Amino acid sequence: MSGPLALLYPVLAQVLLTLILLFWTARARLAALRAGSVRIPEVALSVEPWPDDVRKISNNFHNQFETPVLFYVLCGAATFLGATGIVMTLLAWAYVATRLVHSIIHVTTNRVRHRFAIFAVGVAVLIAMWVVVVVQLVAAFP
Repeated sequence: MSGPLALLYPVLAQVLLTLILLFWTARARLAALRAGSVRIPEVALSVEPWPDDVRKISNNFHNQFETPVLFYVLCGAATFLGATGIVMTLLAWAYVATRLVHSIIHVTTNRVRHRFAIFAVGVAVLIAMWVVVVVQLVAAFP
């Protein structure tokens, strides 16, 4: 789908991924507290005492507020400029796909080499999207 609101769908998908990780983090933390794996005073000032499986999910949730912030701003700017064609839409979906794969790797095997590779692909897609928007912006001024 392309059109003026085409980027809204990948943005909503990225938001959904973030919300899933938020609730998964909460559930994992509550389970760890109930199991006695950690006590509230131990985690009041640091995430270190949480069990590794809980930290993986929590860390990935926090990752959703790093490069995705640039994605959100970019999608807003692209929509404002009318740069929402098929290329931009496909790039946006590709970016969200890399975030999803990154999340899956992070919360399961956490193989850093694989996680970094997919992260790098996502950043390259994000840079390509920014180039499209900058070109559109420059073309808008005579």
